Amino acid sequence: MTDLSPVRRALLSVSDKTGLIELGRALSDRGVELLSTGGSAKALREAGLTVRDVAEITGFPEMMDGRVKTLHPMVHGGLLALRDSDSHLAAMKQHGIGAIDLLVVNLYPFEETVAKGADYDTCVENIDIGGPAMIRAAAKNHAFVTVVVDVQDYEPLLAELDANDGATSYGFRQRLAQIAYAHTGAYDAAVSTWMAGALGETAPRRRVIAGELAQSLRYGENPHQQAAFYIDGSARPGVATAVQHQGKELSYNNINDTDAAFELISEFAPQDGPACVIIKHANPCGAARGRTLKEAYQKAFDCDRTSAFGGIVALNQPLDGETAQEITGIFTEVVIAPGADDEAVRIFSKKKNLRLLTTAGLADPRSAGLAFKQVAGGLLVQDKDAGHVDLADMKVVTKRQPTDAEMADLLFAWTIAKHVKSNAIVYVKNGATVGVGAGQMSRLDSALIAARKAERMAEALGLPASLTQGSAVASDAFFPFADGLMEAAAAGATAVIQPGGSMRDEAVIAAADEAGLAMVLTGMRHFRH
Repeated sequence: MTDLSPVRRALLSVSDKTGLIELGRALSDRGVELLSTGGSAKALREAGLTVRDVAEITGFPEMMDGRVKTLHPMVHGGLLALRDSDSHLAAMKQHGIGAIDLLVVNLYPFEETVAKGADYDTCVENIDIGGPAMIRAAAKNHAFVTVVVDVQDYEPLLAELDANDGATSYGFRQRLAQIAYAHTGAYDAAVSTWMAGALGETAPRRRVIAGELAQSLRYGENPHQQAAFYIDGSARPGVATAVQHQGKELSYNNINDTDAAFELISEFAPQDGPACVIIKHANPCGAARGRTLKEAYQKAFDCDRTSAFGGIVALNQPLDGETAQEITGIFTEVVIAPGADDEAVRIFSKKKNLRLLTTAGLADPRSAGLAFKQVAGGLLVQDKDAGHVDLADMKVVTKRQPTDAEMADLLFAWTIAKHVKSNAIVYVKNGATVGVGAGQMSRLDSALIAARKAERMAEALGLPASLTQGSAVASDAFFPFADGLMEAAAAGATAVIQPGGSMRDEAVIAAADEAGLAMVLTGMRHFRH
C-alpha cells in the first residue's frame, strides 16, 4: 500500500443532489471517469457531463422498483479489491471488473420520511440497502478507496486531489472512512429506533444512539474536560435548533442551562400570557407570569437577584425592546425566546457577551421522548417527564379548600417544581416564585433554604415581611413526615401541593388541618436528578 491513491474512476449516487453537478464537473475536469445511477446519472447528463450507467457496467438493469441496482460484483469488486494483491488483480482481470477509486453516496432520506408521518410501508421502502453496502465496502478498503458521504466534504476532496496531483492521502481516506462508518451507523440506528417504536418495543434488546456534531466546545463542565455538542436531527424547538444572533459560541454549561430554561418556559403557552424563567446551574432561580414580558422578567428577577447574575433568561413570547432593555440591567449569559423584534436585537447588539437565541416556537411539553443517563457500564433509559396535571386531577384532602388565587399559585408552583432538582420545594405568590429550594438530600432542608432565601430577598427589596407570607408551596414528592410541611407553614405558606402517597399521609394531612392549610394531592411525583 502506498500513501497516495490516484482517483481515476468515481461512482456518484446520491439522494441529496446538493453540489452534485459542481462536484461531477470538477471531477470530470480532472480526468475522472464518472459512473452513476438513476436520478444522479440523469442530473449529471442534463448538465452536459459524460457519465456511464452502473447498469451498463453490471450488465443488469435496475430492477424491482430500484431495489436492486448496485448489489453486483462489478460494483463491489471494484470497491473492495486490494490494489496490491496479485490474486485480487487477477480476479479483476478475469471478470472484467474495473477499479472504483472514489465513492460519493448519501442515503435515502429515511428520517425525513418518518418525520413527515409516513405509514409503515412507506418508511420501509425508504430504507436504503445498496447505499450502505457500498459505503461500508469503500470504507473497509480505505487503503485504496476514498468514500464521501457528506456534501460538506466535497470541497475538501477537491482540494486534496489538487494538492496530490489527482490522488488522495491515506490519512485523508482514513478520516473519511470513519465518517462513513458513523454515517451508516447513525442510519441503522434511526431505522432500528423507528422500528422499535412501530412495534411498540419499549425496551428493545439493543438500543443505539446517534448524533451529528454541531459544535466542538472549548471544554466541558470544567476546563479540564473535553466536550462537544451533538444534535439528534429532531425538529423540537430548543437550544439545538435555535438561531444565535450574537455573542460568542455557547459553552457546555450554557447549552445545558439554556435547554433547562427553554424546556421549563415551554410549559407556559403564549396565549395564556407572558411568562419568564431565569435559570442558574440548570435550576430555576426565578419564574413568573406578568401582564407584560417586562413585568414577568422583573417578578422572576426579584425572586433571587443574586443567583440571576450570569443566568439564562427564557421567555414564552417574542422578546420586545422594553424587556430587552430591562434584561441588560445585569450580566446575563443567554436569552432565548420564540422570536425577537428589531428593537430588542438592536439593544442586545451593544452587549457583545450576551447571546440571543430565537426559536420557531415553544417545545411541546407533553410530547413523547426518551431521556438517557450514563452510569458505569451502561445507560439508564426512560420516558422523558411529560407528566401534567389539571384542575380536574387535583384532590383536596384538607378541611379547608384552597381559594381560586391559591389554586392558581399551586398549579404554577407545581409546574416549576417539576423542573427543579430534587428534593424540590417552591414557594409562589401572585404568579411568581418567591423562594426555591433545590437539590437537597432532605425535603426539610429544601423548605428551610427556600424560606431563608425569600427572607433575604425581602430584606434586599425593603419589604416589611417575606413574600412567603400568604404563599402557595409545591413539593416535587410526598412529605414523608410533617416537619417539612410545618416549616412551610412557619414561613407563612397557606396552601400546599404535593403528590401524596406516603405511609404517613394521614398524619401529614392532620398536621395541615391543624395549621389551617389547604392541601392538594396530585398523585404524580416529579423527581429530577
